[in-house]
Amino acid sequence: MPAITLVGAQWGDEGKGKATDLVGNRVDYVVRYQGGNNAGHTVVIGDQSYALHLLPSGILSPDVVPVIANGVVVDPAILFEEIRGLQERGVSCERLLISANAHLIMPYHRSLDKVSERFLGKSRIGTTGRGIGPTYADKIARMGIRVQDMFDPKILRQKVELALHDKNQLLTKIFNRRGLDLEQILDEYLEYGEQLRPYVADTGLVLNRALDEGKTVYLEGSQGTLLDIDHGTYPFVTSSSPTAGGACSGAGIGPTRMTKVVGILKAYTTRVGSGPFPTELFDEAGDWLRQAGHEYGVTTGRNRRCGWFDAVIARYATRVNGITDFFLTKLDVLTGLEQVPICVGYDVAGTHHDEIPLTQTEFHHVTPVYEYLPGWDSDISNVRSFNELPAAAQTYVRRIEELAGAPVSAIGVGPGRDQTLELRSLV
Repeated sequence: MPAITLVGAQWGDEGKGKATDLVGNRVDYVVRYQGGNNAGHTVVIGDQSYALHLLPSGILSPDVVPVIANGVVVDPAILFEEIRGLQERGVSCERLLISANAHLIMPYHRSLDKVSERFLGKSRIGTTGRGIGPTYADKIARMGIRVQDMFDPKILRQKVELALHDKNQLLTKIFNRRGLDLEQILDEYLEYGEQLRPYVADTGLVLNRALDEGKTVYLEGSQGTLLDIDHGTYPFVTSSSPTAGGACSGAGIGPTRMTKVVGILKAYTTRVGSGPFPTELFDEAGDWLRQAGHEYGVTTGRNRRCGWFDAVIARYATRVNGITDFFLTKLDVLTGLEQVPICVGYDVAGTHHDEIPLTQTEFHHVTPVYEYLPGWDSDISNVRSFNELPAAAQTYVRRIEELAGAPVSAIGVGPGRDQTLELRSLV
């Protein structure tokens, strides 16, 4: 069986948790392949809402093996806090597997993330301050600490001591902050190692064997395409690769294993943090979308910036990821609008662009070109098939398919597990 990859097709917060939960009972493994606890997935089951930050959404499906793969950066304190929170609500986490090669977020990563953002002032990127970027930076600089390092006290001491030699210099001499204590960090992380040991595995081997046995593996990205370190709105991006290509290196499987890439699109567009956002609304319409869509960050609680659907970035996401199917979420939020705008292109100093402009400078100065479709008034939250949708809502979905370049295979008409129209199977 092939692996199925799930990617955000905008700037994140598209509703990936809902999509994963939809197929949770039809797959064998759900894998987080990048990012850390700077992301949040919300899953609503009945009257219960679960906010997941580091654990894969598959943790809520009793027959699924949830995996935190090698491409993820792990904050052990946050991980155990999340596990305890689920256990207190009756959700078992005993099936969880964590890659021995996943990198660890250390105390100095969190400290440097926060002080460097403050130091940047108006030029700040808008990170969550959870140490994600500095951890990935150390990984690339070959100074990172991996999960497996906690099982060897001598190796852990050598690596942390080497890292602190540089980090404490930065904290004390550049940022005028207190340095961190080596022994305190070692004691804390050796204890984490003992707690994590039952979960740790060679997850790349596990996943490849599962695929060989005909099992279904669902690869769940966090953030979104426009936040990808290579393909996003750099430098206002995350520090990893949320795109489908990142799923291969992040999970340890080959690209030939993948035959389906599901892109998650919100029926409008949102963004958290700094950076360009062509369709952003600064008026009452933006406030209305934020309130109607409950657009507040799952992880940070920050207000999300809101705007109309941008077909240019959707088309870009299709190309970059090789998207085969779209899951369109939050269509119900648009109910009540007299007309629904769609950005179909950009104008830059009188020149029309159907694709994202070549340079960041141009992208910062685009003016969206809108097409206006008729809206609908009737409540669609109880609709359970595409044909039951108002004609205007059907037209809106079909136009998105045409502009984005891939079929819409599922539609969210509310936050609940049962409020999804599945036009074609996502598995």
